[in-house]
Amino acid sequence: MTQMMRAVEITSPGGPDVLKLTERPIPEPGNGQVILKVAYAGVNRPDALQRAGAYDPPPGASDLPGLEASGEVVAIGSGVEGIAIGDQVCALLPGGGYAEYVATPAAHCLPVPDGMGMKEAACLPETFFTVWSNVFTRGGLKAGERFLVHGGSSGIGTTAIQLASAFGARVFATAGSDEKCAACVSLGAEKAINYREEDFVAAMRAEGGANLILDMVGGDYIPRNVKALAEDGRLVQIAFLQGPVAELNFALMMVKRLTLTGSTLRPQSDLAKARIARDLREAVWPLLAAGRVAPVMDSTFDLADAAGAHARMESSDHIGKIVLSVAG
Repeated sequence: MTQMMRAVEITSPGGPDVLKLTERPIPEPGNGQVILKVAYAGVNRPDALQRAGAYDPPPGASDLPGLEASGEVVAIGSGVEGIAIGDQVCALLPGGGYAEYVATPAAHCLPVPDGMGMKEAACLPETFFTVWSNVFTRGGLKAGERFLVHGGSSGIGTTAIQLASAFGARVFATAGSDEKCAACVSLGAEKAINYREEDFVAAMRAEGGANLILDMVGGDYIPRNVKALAEDGRLVQIAFLQGPVAELNFALMMVKRLTLTGSTLRPQSDLAKARIARDLREAVWPLLAAGRVAPVMDSTFDLADAAGAHARMESSDHIGKIVLSVAG
């Protein structure tokens, strides 16, 4: 008889209330994979997009939401090296994190940093893989450069502020309230711009322009970002909360010699994600172990209340990461 586990599935495209507790078979590890007994699962914007029917899982991935988790390795597939049953890890997942057990490539697992609990570790993979690959690898951020991150109080934003500051950049952020702006400054931002009260374009121009902007807003922010960039500046786009369509005068891009780029994490190859994991282990995990960088925690919900977690995230009232407690 197949062993079963609790999981949260998307019963139909829609709002948070379409997330329902169900039972599913415990997955088996494929070649190069491990099975984690999940302790905590991170909640992220792509989960909400998938729930709404706007972000299909890649071929072969679980239909269950959840792109990151922490837990204990309980089974190992063929071809896996360097990881053992009983290891406590956090992992970037192809999907399926809203469950008691999940399969993921072993190469996408990282050890729980020294001194960190499982709850905090569950918040690391999605945001740290995203920020590292986009801000440092794709965006090429260097010490001393002026870096602007939109949504500074989000999971991505709080991670980007800390990492950019730790590597010597001058950090600026936008956020939607004085409380959120204060949180950004406490994490290492030189200045936080309340976008409801101040124009970030004018604020960045007063500083000489941004060398790099990380944006997940899109829409009318795209031409404004181009105006806010310094000469030879780079814009890295990772999401479109206000839509992917904008009218843009490309003459400004030519005159200022700008680079406009972007990426999504989930569709990338297993090998690409393994390379990001390797880079994080070398460059960032020592900072986490030393306490120089840490995930900012907002709230914890029980697995059975995944709908509540999604409602919290989509309210945009949160500061930092939201997690599901899975292991009871």
